[in-house]
Amino acid sequence: MLAHNQDSPRRTPLHSLHVSLGGKMVPFAGYDMPVQYPAGVLKEHLHTRAAAGLFDVSHMGQIALRPKSGKVEDAARALERLVPQDIVAIASGRQRYAQFTNADGGILDDLMVANFGDHLFLVVNAACKAEDEAHLRANLSDDCIIDSLADRALIALQGPKAEAVLAKFCAAAPAMKFMDAGPHEVAGIKCFVSRSGYTGEDGFEISVPAADAERLAKMLLDNPDVLPIGLGARDSLRLEAGLCLYGHDIDTATTPVEAALEWSVQKSRRSGGARAGGFPGAEKILAHFDHGASRRRVGLRAEGRAPVREGALLFADSAGGEPVGQVTSGGFGPSLSAPVAMGYVPVSLSALGTKLFAEVRGQRLPLAVAAMPFVKNTYKR
Repeated sequence: MLAHNQDSPRRTPLHSLHVSLGGKMVPFAGYDMPVQYPAGVLKEHLHTRAAAGLFDVSHMGQIALRPKSGKVEDAARALERLVPQDIVAIASGRQRYAQFTNADGGILDDLMVANFGDHLFLVVNAACKAEDEAHLRANLSDDCIIDSLADRALIALQGPKAEAVLAKFCAAAPAMKFMDAGPHEVAGIKCFVSRSGYTGEDGFEISVPAADAERLAKMLLDNPDVLPIGLGARDSLRLEAGLCLYGHDIDTATTPVEAALEWSVQKSRRSGGARAGGFPGAEKILAHFDHGASRRRVGLRAEGRAPVREGALLFADSAGGEPVGQVTSGGFGPSLSAPVAMGYVPVSLSALGTKLFAEVRGQRLPLAVAAMPFVKNTYKR
């Protein structure tokens, strides 16, 4: 996790609620955040998979891109100068996963982009949000008003019972499909709701005015199917779902192709596409699409029960030889009752079933390249 120790971490609008619920608070991305509640990480994880979990993600950055022309497609074309995704093609009421890239093809941050009809709505990572906003202002201010929505909280309701829970407060929720997004009323509060999340489960993310956040969270938590979930289970859930954590699985030295995120770059932005290139690092990224990259992010399953953690070196042999790669995320997968990990290896060693060895406390533990997600996702398509 991206933890930044500060003398006085910032607090989200739900901080008092976390404390009242017994949340164990830790510094995370400049904020005081709950890592777990009294139920514990294991129970929180499994409850989210079985019912519904409520997450405070108000530390994330929320930004509106408002086109000065009044035409949302102009904001979309402007944003395409900074990301390799097809933003123009995002229909009103839909959202798409994207990455800010740098001149070397590396990833500055990953983000969600929604089309709200007359403007774009962006959600960016907490540790990067100041830099992301500055990046947008430096590059898009001629075409867009960049509006930081610092007066809003963000909560995620995730799990197979999320729809039934939210439907009691938001009539539009049951009809929404995966990656639908837009303004909706929730319990009479004007919110932005997307059917998405970071767990691999069906669920919703709800942007709510900060002043209404605690009231809405309490209403959702009044449902016996909903438990508060901390950062610990959020991390184990996203790992089982094979989802990247910025600063760990993706960073400024990693291209989207190396990160196995080719699916996120539409054909219109690739070589031969209608709007090919035109984004930072396009030459290197498109070369990776056309000719391949030398390394790749893969899933890893250990043979034993010992977790293989971030930073563990990977080897092709049980003894001797130089490292061939490194684990970027790893831990115990509660849904599988087994350890899972992700890391980077040479493409020649990236095929499913390839045997590798991770160095853990001076010993080399056998593992194999495995398909991701480790737990099947349940998105409502």
